Amino acid sequence: MKSYLTHLECTNCNQNFSADQVQTICCACGKVLFARYDLEKVKQYWQKSHLLQRPHNIWRWFEIMPVLDSKHVVSLGEGGTPLLRAQALGEKHRAEQLYIKDEGLNPTGSFKARGLSAAVSKAKELGVKTIAIPSAGNAAAALSAYGSRAKMEIHVFMPNDTPAMMMREATVYDATLHLVDGLINQAGQQLRESSENWFDVSTLKEPYRAEGKKTMGLELAEQFDWVLPDAIIYPTGGGTGIVGMWKAFEELEQIGWIDGQRPKMISVQAEGCAPIVQAFESGADHAELWPDAQTIAPGIRVPAAIADYLILQIIRDSNGTALTVSDSEIHTAIYEMANQEGVFAAPEGAATYAAYKKLLTSKTLQPEEKAVLFNTGTGMKTPDLVALPS
Repeated sequence: MKSYLTHLECTNCNQNFSADQVQTICCACGKVLFARYDLEKVKQYWQKSHLLQRPHNIWRWFEIMPVLDSKHVVSLGEGGTPLLRAQALGEKHRAEQLYIKDEGLNPTGSFKARGLSAAVSKAKELGVKTIAIPSAGNAAAALSAYGSRAKMEIHVFMPNDTPAMMMREATVYDATLHLVDGLINQAGQQLRESSENWFDVSTLKEPYRAEGKKTMGLELAEQFDWVLPDAIIYPTGGGTGIVGMWKAFEELEQIGWIDGQRPKMISVQAEGCAPIVQAFESGADHAELWPDAQTIAPGIRVPAAIADYLILQIIRDSNGTALTVSDSEIHTAIYEMANQEGVFAAPEGAATYAAYKKLLTSKTLQPEEKAVLFNTGTGMKTPDLVALPS
């Protein structure tokens, strides 16, 4: 297998940077960098049949992944998650093509494993020894696991009200845990103010987590036999999932594996933290910092996203939308997904089903449309949201 990585490109000013040294955001404009590949050569030398003999993890897509030498890959078997037909929930809504992509079956229990496998692997290849992250919980757990496997020194900065299970995960993987009085943005600020020479793998402030996340889009295309669904409903905090999948679709089209048809990309946020929804509804290109963010879904309690401009552009280019759900609706959806489909969803994942019901009611989506709900993690990380019988 050979990676066709060539360089990094700024998504805003289009300036190019070397992929052979550690890079974070664009030094010219402060925006997100994307990994770029020689897709003409990929198209020439890579065929779908090559996938047949490869393991079902994110590294089966090696040609369009950022690690040049496979000896640097740090993997726990991430990716290859099931695409489940949501038959019972679908029947409730006369929707025969409703699916759940269950990311809770990844190592460390969330889709964050994909991004951190890619980021840690590339960091290892570039000689990084100490790595750090601000996180609402699951990303810290994933970095701790992959950083431990890579024999790196790990520092994680988390709000002090992060679910206890995620703190325990960081600790058991031997990461240094820094608890912060505030939200993920304050955690990021404290990391940057630490004045230590740690490599910061904040969401989309380094270019390779998105490469791991894009594999969700690659898998969806393959699981649907190279015809994309009509809609993808995704819980949005930092937005790497939406950004990564959209990038995946563009790359697949350029190498000739899919056509130009795209899903409606639908962003779901909580009523208590909805900067993307507010910006989308106002027609803005950037989202304002959300004050006093609150929700039972820690992964989408993100008051500001560096990739706001990319998320909003993708939603609009795809004829998608952005909407909020209440904590009460999320809580109800956790139980519905569990007792109807056997999927114990994270609150962020349950938010997608709560949103789907609202999208049908508003006729933004039709029951006959093929829609995918992304459950981004396991509900076992937030057991306090489920009551024991009295």
